[in-house]
Amino acid sequence: MDDPILNIEEREAINSGRWFSSLSPSLRHDILRCAYVKRCKDGDLIAARGDAPEEWMACAKGAVRVSSTSLSGKQITFTYVEPGIWFGDVAILDGDRRTHDAYAHGDTTILCVAKADFQKILTQHVEFYEAMLRLQARRIRQLFGLVEDLNTLPLRSRLAKQLLHLARSYGVQSLTHSEEIRIGLHLAQEELAQLLGASRQRVNQELKAMEREEAIRIEPGGLVIRNREVLLRISEADH
Repeated sequence: MDDPILNIEEREAINSGRWFSSLSPSLRHDILRCAYVKRCKDGDLIAARGDAPEEWMACAKGAVRVSSTSLSGKQITFTYVEPGIWFGDVAILDGDRRTHDAYAHGDTTILCVAKADFQKILTQHVEFYEAMLRLQARRIRQLFGLVEDLNTLPLRSRLAKQLLHLARSYGVQSLTHSEEIRIGLHLAQEELAQLLGASRQRVNQELKAMEREEAIRIEPGGLVIRNREVLLRISEADH
């Protein structure tokens, strides 16, 4: 049976989220007061493309894989929602259908706010409107940045940027080598390739090149960042 309450670690992930922590205490209180918890296993469907929006959600533990399936049946992954990030608000705000599928990646905890409660909070807090505008503006900026990178940077640089992002979001400090950071989100090379819009073979080639440069280490359990400065230099290259 699901534990209906966030544990200390999950609550900290929500409260320390960059956007959520910027809200007033009263608004945060009203959001959390009506929120409920869902615990999902790896691969569980959280929301399906085409569904009517019923909930606004945040990841409190694990990750949420946001994807869609092409007409040919190929699955395309757009992003992984990390702990502390809210999602699903686009469909709630415009009342249209869900635009993507959302799956649990690993054991995942989701904090949910029902659509009716979301709308009630909007009517009670003018601040909430402004905060949602800031949230959408930040996403648009990120989207423009991704489109720019896709059109101007080689795969090698985009891969380095993606690894740095994953290290910031899911990095675990090595106990034996203080300069090393293990990426805690376990992604197969095929999943990493989907994020970058590239083939697994090309991503594998670039990862092996970075390993030879001692920027990363490829292990059976995932990737370890060995030298962040080398990765930064690769990510900033424009040719």
